[in-house]
Amino acid sequence: MSKLCTLSDAVSRLIHNGDTVYLAGFTHLIPFAVGHEIIRQGKKNLTLARATPDLIYDQMAAAGCARKIIFSYMGNPGVGSLKVLRRMLEAGQLEWEEYSHFGMITRLQAGAAGLPFLPMNLTAAPDLERVNPNYKRLTDPYTGREVMALPPLNPDVAVVHVQRADEHGNAQIWGILGEQKEAAFAAERVIVTAEEIVPEEVIRSDPNRTIIPEFIVDAVCHVPYCAHPSYTQGYYDRDNAFYLEWDRISESDEAVQDYLKEWVYGVRDRAEYWEKLGEETHRRLAVSPRYAAPVNYGEY
Repeated sequence: MSKLCTLSDAVSRLIHNGDTVYLAGFTHLIPFAVGHEIIRQGKKNLTLARATPDLIYDQMAAAGCARKIIFSYMGNPGVGSLKVLRRMLEAGQLEWEEYSHFGMITRLQAGAAGLPFLPMNLTAAPDLERVNPNYKRLTDPYTGREVMALPPLNPDVAVVHVQRADEHGNAQIWGILGEQKEAAFAAERVIVTAEEIVPEEVIRSDPNRTIIPEFIVDAVCHVPYCAHPSYTQGYYDRDNAFYLEWDRISESDEAVQDYLKEWVYGVRDRAEYWEKLGEETHRRLAVSPRYAAPVNYGEY
């Protein structure tokens, strides 16, 4: 059965006020379009979980969507602080939990496996242990040495952006892999957004690229350019100029609200947003084809 729907419909049906939402992706494939649709629909009191919040959680917090942030690194990558989140955290306007990268991913792995925790070696960041009561030391029953445990992370909704998917939700990623698979398997509900919707036989022709299988997916949305200003390997480049520009915009709450008014509330969807960016930006972010060597899977 086809799970294709519009992004507006997926967000309306599957993301509810008060949910814990995980927008997955690392360096590329960050689902900015979904964050913008959540803002447009006025979702509130969300717990926003993500290993690296990136600019999208700055924007969602500024729009009043967030109650709490769960993270393992918070910053404007390669530029500096996420200034909106920093101001709100310092003012006590948001709850927060901080983990190491390994701790965050281990929480997702435990959630995906249905386990109460997965043991880790003692953290190299003891300050996190002092300020976060979720860090617990246990005794390894086999060696007697101390290990660290954290509770599983099971988001209500995980959002994963991919290069291509079929209408059933079988989704493929190439390039840098982040925590997409772990977040999807740990979540109660899963939204997949894709640069391309392709026939099932295309997915079956290269099964090793299928990171997300259809049986855990609730909605599939065709959303080209979903990841801008981050990038999608093979489709468009990272908009480094915007990351620098956001550092300037986010100095002022008024400037942030002006940005949201023009670029989020002021457009209907991602297609209108991309058109508004203009031809110069399209040309600047265009990438040339560079194909991998074919793989012979054989036939028998």
